Amino acid sequence: MLYIWKIEEIIQQTISDHQLDISWAADNQLKAPMSFNVSNNTLTFNYLEVNGFMSKAQLGIAKEEYVQLMVCHELGYYLTFKKHKHDLRTLMYGEDEEIAELKAVIETNAWDYGRTLVPEPLKQAYDQLREQNKQLLRGL
Repeated sequence: MLYIWKIEEIIQQTISDHQLDISWAADNQLKAPMSFNVSNNTLTFNYLEVNGFMSKAQLGIAKEEYVQLMVCHELGYYLTFKKHKHDLRTLMYGEDEEIAELKAVIETNAWDYGRTLVPEPLKQAYDQLREQNKQLLRGL
C-alpha cells in the first residue's frame, strides 16, 4: 500500500517533470482512483481507490511506477483537451450514441497522449495497463 504522501509526491514530480500547469488534490469521496477535471484544470485522486486498483491489475512493476503510469494517463486527458476543442455540450445534450462516441474518442486520446509522457522503460507496462483497464471496465 502506498501512503497518500507518496502518491502526492509522484503526482507533483510527474507534473513538474513535464512542466504542466495543472493543480492536483486528494479527495477521499472520489469513486475512481484518479480523475482529471477539465473545468478547473485539476487532477484529483483517492488514495484508497488507487491502492485498490493496483491490487486488481498486476503489471510486475513497483507501486510507485504504477502510480506514475496512472498519472500519465490522467495527464493525457489534460493534453487531449488542450489539443482538441471537443464540444462538451455533446456530453450534456447529445444523443446516447453521440455521447458514447465522444467519450470513446476522448478516452483513446487520453491513453495516446498519456503514453507520450511515459518514460521509455515503462511504455510496455503502460500498454499493459491500457489493456487491463479495458478488461476491468468490461468486468472480465
